[in-house]
Amino acid sequence: MIVTLTVNPALDRTITLRDALRPGEVQTASSAREDAGGKGINVSRVVSAAGVRTRAVLPLAADDPFRATLNAAGLAVRPVPVERLARTNLAITDPAGVTTKLNLPGAPLTVADADAMLSAVVETSADADWLVLAGSLPDTLDDMFYADVVRAVRDRWGTRAPKVAVDASGPALRNVVEHAAVDLIKPNDEELADLVGGPIDQNDLDGAVAAVARGIVPGRVAAALVTLGGAGAVLVTADGAWCAAAPRIRVVSTVGAGDSSLAGYLLADLAGEQPADRLRSAIRYGAAAASLPGTQVPSSADLGDDDIIVRAL
Repeated sequence: MIVTLTVNPALDRTITLRDALRPGEVQTASSAREDAGGKGINVSRVVSAAGVRTRAVLPLAADDPFRATLNAAGLAVRPVPVERLARTNLAITDPAGVTTKLNLPGAPLTVADADAMLSAVVETSADADWLVLAGSLPDTLDDMFYADVVRAVRDRWGTRAPKVAVDASGPALRNVVEHAAVDLIKPNDEELADLVGGPIDQNDLDGAVAAVARGIVPGRVAAALVTLGGAGAVLVTADGAWCAAAPRIRVVSTVGAGDSSLAGYLLADLAGEQPADRLRSAIRYGAAAASLPGTQVPSSADLGDDDIIVRAL
């Protein structure tokens, strides 16, 4: 089972334009859709669509309209009662797949809310194989929150604790790397550069990403899956580094593609796949998500049959 924590869930509203976005003008949209979003929720939706058990932990008010969208997704959840309502994220996509996102910050969470979420994650992780901590933290939460969750889960379950994957950025990711020794991080190349405090050579992106990731793998984290958008992804573990390019697709919306990549990696890991095949699965799922509208998650039927060539670095 894969348990996910989404501290900052969102109603993802996607508007598709007939033409490229023209700021300051009135335009007609061709379609619109709403999905239950937030990085951890997106991971759980992909995992559930693959027929694997998952449970999404999230803060959720009793009167939040977000409940209806979440129920429509058919997802097993562990709601933590709070007073605040889920935020709304707006994505605008054009026919070329160019996406403009406007993300609202979300209402504050209290110290009591944070304590309740931590307890819920610890309890829900009892029989989990992976725990995924994903997405931004509200301003009212300490940047150590994810690291605190990892420590609490491991203190409670010891050798039976799940492996931990983190998809975050900025101070939250930095504190996880410095203090939590997690099993997997999934930054993109910009987030990786911010983590290490230096630029990444774009002329040899795969090699440069691998070199930077080797500075923290396996000393501080067990593995790093670094997504590179249309350029594919790089995986670095204690045993080596691999890269693969993304298949050629018609990009519809990039929202949630990174979340789907992480889900694809975890599904392959649960299936006992080797690193190269875990990377291949991550890229297939990410590409499939980018070819779907809004934050619609891919199923096995959406995965392409392109031959994704994985290369050792």
